[in-house]
Amino acid sequence: IAIPTDRPFQEQRDAILEKIEAIVDMAGREGVQVLCLQETWNMPFAFCTREKKWCEFAENIEDGESIMKCRELAKKWDMVIVSTLLERDDTHSNTVWNTAVVIGHNGNVIGKHRKNHVPRVGDFNESTYYMEGNTGHPVFETKYAKIGVNICYGRHHQMNWMGFGLNGAEIVFNPSATVGRLSEPMWPVEARTAAFANSYFVGAINRVGTERFPNEFTSGDGRPSHKDFGHFYGSSYFACPDGSRTPPLSRNQDGLLIAELDLNLVQQVRDNWVVQMTGRHDIYSDLLAKYVEDDFEPQIIKDPYI
Repeated sequence: IAIPTDRPFQEQRDAILEKIEAIVDMAGREGVQVLCLQETWNMPFAFCTREKKWCEFAENIEDGESIMKCRELAKKWDMVIVSTLLERDDTHSNTVWNTAVVIGHNGNVIGKHRKNHVPRVGDFNESTYYMEGNTGHPVFETKYAKIGVNICYGRHHQMNWMGFGLNGAEIVFNPSATVGRLSEPMWPVEARTAAFANSYFVGAINRVGTERFPNEFTSGDGRPSHKDFGHFYGSSYFACPDGSRTPPLSRNQDGLLIAELDLNLVQQVRDNWVVQMTGRHDIYSDLLAKYVEDDFEPQIIKDPYI
């Protein structure tokens, strides 16, 4: 964020847009072709508060203020931009979704993906604002790459990663907003594991800094009421299909990570490790089909001597 969260919402949005525009312009001058912003980048991550006033940041994904700025910048720099924000679905009673919008190099909206997995952990009270998405695992074929977007909490679900791989993704971005007390030990591992298991590149993007809110809120864990969510530890990085990765960005400061990704590596790793070819999707699907039924019985073979 750019200014305190007690300022008028329009001022907050304007300040963030100005800040992000400078970063995107920097990326454009460096020749970046595909850029992904953090989860709900155009607002404070205020879902911890459970205050509905923050829904004011939601916007139409075709012509909302933040989207129009991204469309302008994408066309200016011949760049694909992945923009994750609160979508105001005016077709369905103005319902709010957490949505990634993929904007093409010509400034056009290629499509959207709504967050598949919504956390109910600690201060992540996101289901107060939006529920699980309904768009599946779309992959967007852009000028530069085939792109999937696994939004934040979806990184804890291996089938979610696999869905984008099965649909042909070459790069899957994971725009996130997660704090140190909860997930930092897992952060260096999850994207790297997903990249190798699915033979694609992963861009792991996290918010950075500590955001304080005007009113105190509680976490339901016995701790005293407080005004901040905790520290968003940044540390964004790229993971590669061969198991390698880049160094991370700072834990405490804003940054722009630029990586040159050779998409040929995707097929080279698939040919070498044949993970996709040797996958037993038939028996996986059979197990899942049984598991979702009420009469499911786990396949457990018990030692008769216990």
